[in-house]
Amino acid sequence: MINIIAKLWQSTKLSLLAFFLAVLTGGLLIAFSDPNVLSLWKSPFRFFSEAINVSSKAYAALFQGAIFDINLTKRSFVNGFYPLSETFTIAAPLILAGLSVTLAFRAGLFNIGAQGQFIFGAISASYIGFKFSLPPVIHIVVAIIFAILVAGLWGGLVGLLKSKTGAHEVIVTIMLNYIAAYFLLWILSTNTFLRKGRQDPIAPEVQQNARLPKLFGDSFRVNFAIIIAFLVVILIFILLDRFQFRAAGANSFAAKTAGISVPFVMTTVMFIAGALAGLAGAVQVLGSEYALTAGVAGSFGFDAITVALLGRAKPLGTFLAALLFASLRAGGLTMQASTTTPIDIVLVIQALVILFIAAPSLVKVIFRLKQVNANSDIAAKGWNG
Repeated sequence: MINIIAKLWQSTKLSLLAFFLAVLTGGLLIAFSDPNVLSLWKSPFRFFSEAINVSSKAYAALFQGAIFDINLTKRSFVNGFYPLSETFTIAAPLILAGLSVTLAFRAGLFNIGAQGQFIFGAISASYIGFKFSLPPVIHIVVAIIFAILVAGLWGGLVGLLKSKTGAHEVIVTIMLNYIAAYFLLWILSTNTFLRKGRQDPIAPEVQQNARLPKLFGDSFRVNFAIIIAFLVVILIFILLDRFQFRAAGANSFAAKTAGISVPFVMTTVMFIAGALAGLAGAVQVLGSEYALTAGVAGSFGFDAITVALLGRAKPLGTFLAALLFASLRAGGLTMQASTTTPIDIVLVIQALVILFIAAPSLVKVIFRLKQVNANSDIAAKGWNG
């Protein structure tokens, strides 16, 4: 048991310490941006006391908006977990998009195109959802499969171009993100997708049979998407453990010598990566949004890169990092409403996490660590951890 804990600590040490530093620095920013705190600078004891008080209230409100709100327990204790259900609702597509980036990174590829793949998955699921009338369950399955195939082909195109022409996947995926974003705006202006009687870019709502079932009734938005996300985490773990993705990513020359078709692996990896991001878009539309809009993707595709980074490009790490970021996003609104803390502080904390993760030497110096995992140098190791 002790050995398991030690191994778990070694694998998560850098991420946990980075998050601790980010929270600590964020607390200082919260305190020093408060006028009441700054007005007490002549009295050191009151200054530090008020700084701690302001920061503590902000983080307490963040917890209240992300995990449990005691104010909602008047009718039922279970209602207090509504914020947690919102965290899971936000986390589901973020987990899947993060796994899309993680899988590519572990195969030595940089999938910066999760945003575009997410959009194509959302478009595809929305179309099947509102255009066709199918039986329950079958409607959901068909919509998800169609989204996976379309987004997978969009992602596989990147792997094919890289393997056949040498085109850099970072440039290609960034450009494809622009194409997907503008394609979404265009398609929402067509007669097929524009909702009748509306001029703003919004598609018809998906039919009831195409909607993912809610896990705890209509009082909570959390739905079957979080179950799908958890199952996909297990699936990606198995893929990385048993198949040739890691070999091709770690050393393409050695992989070729061993008889592995690197072009095939690249195309396959990017197809699966695109499919995962497309699945994220599908569960977003079928699970919580119910209608395709111009902002349906939000920043999920770009946040996925951050989640993969914080999760050390590992399936379980990505899962936990997505839950963390979802809780920050869900709790940020409550923090802003309950205190004078701007919601931008949440974005600052996220950025600080990335800063400390990307600078392992800095964390090593601050905490006087004897050893930092060499795999933490993402730029040098190409995310193969």
